[in-house]
Amino acid sequence: MVSGNRPVHQSTAAAARPDAESAEWLRALADQGPQREAALARLHGLLVRIARGEAARRGPRLSISGPELDDLAYQAAADALLAITRKLGQFRGESRFTTWACKFVILEVSAKLGRHFWRHPAVPLDAEDWDRLPGRFGFDPAQEAEWRDLLAALRRAVDDELTPRQRQVFVAIVLNDVPLDALALELASNRNAIYKMLFDARRKLRAALAANGYLSHDIAGRS
Repeated sequence: MVSGNRPVHQSTAAAARPDAESAEWLRALADQGPQREAALARLHGLLVRIARGEAARRGPRLSISGPELDDLAYQAAADALLAITRKLGQFRGESRFTTWACKFVILEVSAKLGRHFWRHPAVPLDAEDWDRLPGRFGFDPAQEAEWRDLLAALRRAVDDELTPRQRQVFVAIVLNDVPLDALALELASNRNAIYKMLFDARRKLRAALAANGYLSHDIAGRS
């Protein structure tokens, strides 16, 4: 419904007004003098702390630690700072400025860790060594006949039930032990999308194994 030439319902996409702290960050970073330099130094310090935390949490998974990991964190912070200053105009005030800024450095850490993995990957992305699974999951050698049958059923389900993309993600992460960050980089995707694809693939596989009597329906229904 319209009143004159003006719609009664205003668009919900309008930018939110930034909170006082965020507005101060924007004002200082838009300055050209010492205040801007001080704000950049403070922001860089914050980004370094976030990058170090993320790198320390994810680094061991990629066998990277010590000075190399610290250097990666500093590089991620520097690159994130550059991206943030270029995109200040994109900040819409829907969250705190520091929350918005920290997303940049987390993405930079993910990308750098992913690139680190592909310098010396343990296995090629398209490798499919199903014989590695028993050792990885600790199957009892005394029950070899039982778990060999289960693995054969799992392999059939992977081939028959999954989409090509789901199959690629499942094989890379579960079979080849490719880290999530590295796979996201290689597939030009992101962690959330890869995780969702893996979640859906596992749900399909559990349902298929349950339908063929290899899992109980209670286990198959778990998320």
